Amino acid sequence: MLKVLKFGGSSLADADQFRKAAAIIKADPDRRYVVASAPGKRFYEDEKITDLLLRCYQLACDRNPFEETFQRICDRFKAIAAALQLSLPLDEELERVKNALQNGASADYVASRGEYFNALILASYLEVPFLDAAECIFFNSSGRPDTLRTNTVLENRLAMMPRAVIPGFYGAMPDGSIKTFSRGGSDITGSIVAEAVDADLYENWTDVSGLLMADPRIVENPAPIDVITYRELRELSYMGATVLHEEAVFPVRRSGIPINIRNTNQPEDPGTMIVPHTETEQQERVVTGIAGKTGFAALYIEKDMMNSELGYGRRVLETLERRGINFEHLPSGIDTITVVVSSAELEGKMDAVVADLKRAVRPDALQIYDNLALLAVVGRGMIRTPGVAARVFSALAEKGINVRMIDQGSSELNIIIGVAAEDYPAALNAIYQEFKPEE
Repeated sequence: MLKVLKFGGSSLADADQFRKAAAIIKADPDRRYVVASAPGKRFYEDEKITDLLLRCYQLACDRNPFEETFQRICDRFKAIAAALQLSLPLDEELERVKNALQNGASADYVASRGEYFNALILASYLEVPFLDAAECIFFNSSGRPDTLRTNTVLENRLAMMPRAVIPGFYGAMPDGSIKTFSRGGSDITGSIVAEAVDADLYENWTDVSGLLMADPRIVENPAPIDVITYRELRELSYMGATVLHEEAVFPVRRSGIPINIRNTNQPEDPGTMIVPHTETEQQERVVTGIAGKTGFAALYIEKDMMNSELGYGRRVLETLERRGINFEHLPSGIDTITVVVSSAELEGKMDAVVADLKRAVRPDALQIYDNLALLAVVGRGMIRTPGVAARVFSALAEKGINVRMIDQGSSELNIIIGVAAEDYPAALNAIYQEFKPEE
């Protein structure tokens, strides 16, 4: 069996966390390839190394002194290496980054150095080779991942390395310059490595014991999720479940590689398994998870005989596209369309959008409802269980919560519900209480 591991920033925040990570890796000889994140917070008031690096970059761009902030970064890495009793040429490497900052280094290069140094330290501590991500993970000229080249080079390089540590979060452009993924991108690197080596399992080690049925900041002690499918995770990630970067799903999903979300601080916990599909038909929860977020607006358009007017919906969406507005959901009736968009994308454009739509589609009625929250009720068991929607709406009605929008896909994997933003916490709790597993 071959396993690829990724350790998040909290899992590699200091020397004690490095020791925990090393013990996990050494406990299983199948754990051969490790992706490292930059150091995260050690305590609540602490700052992530990547944030400090980006602050240095901004100070340098503004021609302000950055040396004090940069020294904090140096001290952090040196303290980890010293506590682990490692002899590494960190001074020379850190000086190279400092000089780059003084000479106009790119934001991507600067931001990537947290992963670079942490991977160097972890590789030295484990006494395994270090493989720079810039040598094996590539982007094309448009800044998109170059999957074919990356897989080919990674597969060939790692075939010669029984074990290796690779920094997460970044790769190289065709000209060799550093390019980063979006924040949290070490998850993506781990998934890319797992796909390239055709791993049997991708273990993603973080500071929580897997995914939870609902946001613990809103719902008290939500139940953990033991097993979830890629499709369910995609729905929940879109709606704000943040344990795993949503783009990290795609490389391993292509290859059918399961992901195991584990807790570095409680390695005995089984965590959550993310799988292509499940075999069991019975004993599954009806609802796997509930997630949501605020910050949406709904454009309600009504016109008699809309269904017989060819291209009506297309003209609505084209009108929004010309204003640079992307739609999120599109529930419709015979004579109505509701277009759900991000409120942020409408900011400063609302009057213009209304005028554009009136000219383009001549609606009988056009209203905009702002300050909406969307909730996704997601579960593979829903398709086999009658009355799920009725239970959702009854739970909301009992709490006096008005439903402003409903959108259920034909797959019956999820139900999207729109409520007033101020009702979001109560709505999330109401739905969770209705579907939480029996103790």
